[in-house]
Amino acid sequence: MTETIQQKLLELEQSENIKILYACESGSRAWGFASPDSDFDVRFIYARPVNYYLGITDSPDFIDLPINDVLDIRGWDIRKALKLFLKSNISLFEWIQSPIVYREENDFATEIRNIMPEYFSPRASANHYSSLVFNTLQDDLQGGEVKLKRYFYALRSALACLWIVDLKAVPPMEFSKLRNLVTDLSFQDAVDGLLVQKQTADEKTLIKPVPLLQAWLQDTLTYCKERIPFLPSEKKQPDELNQLFRKHIL
Repeated sequence: MTETIQQKLLELEQSENIKILYACESGSRAWGFASPDSDFDVRFIYARPVNYYLGITDSPDFIDLPINDVLDIRGWDIRKALKLFLKSNISLFEWIQSPIVYREENDFATEIRNIMPEYFSPRASANHYSSLVFNTLQDDLQGGEVKLKRYFYALRSALACLWIVDLKAVPPMEFSKLRNLVTDLSFQDAVDGLLVQKQTADEKTLIKPVPLLQAWLQDTLTYCKERIPFLPSEKKQPDELNQLFRKHIL
């Protein structure tokens, strides 16, 4: 599949007249809990020739390919990406840390990684993750049976939020690193049990709720929400990002 993805990226560069600066896996395969039938969530950042950015009208700042059962490929223009980075958009912070990289042929990603701590807003990011936990708990983890994969979405978001609240730092992308925050062996055993099921389950597999994890998610959400208002939320100026933008457009 990697060869197919590389070919799709090359075709995009040629058909769209762009240069892909960075491309990675962003979904469950990168998080570390993919199902056998999980699709490939490819995300990329691209630049266009300088004249594209000099017109008086707004131009499209993203590229989405039609989604199928295997591939979901989407990209952001560098200007859009850097604007969102300035706002501490957590998606970009995750992409740039992905353990599965399909394209990184320049120093753009390295430069972004180096300044992530400066542009990271703990409060905004923690609010993002806490909202994901709350919505998943309310919408997907109620009733006599729940989707197995939704547990992992909730657990990963809760752990990322906890990481920010307790460590005041950018959380890692990988679930295996995030879960190291928790020392409770009962929690770890319950998670291990779900991971074993996930390795052979499809995306629609239903399981009975796990009371220990339900309680942990709710308690962690409460703990984090009490502390989020006290997290720092300083805003950075865009000067450094403007320089990056000018450097990497074609």
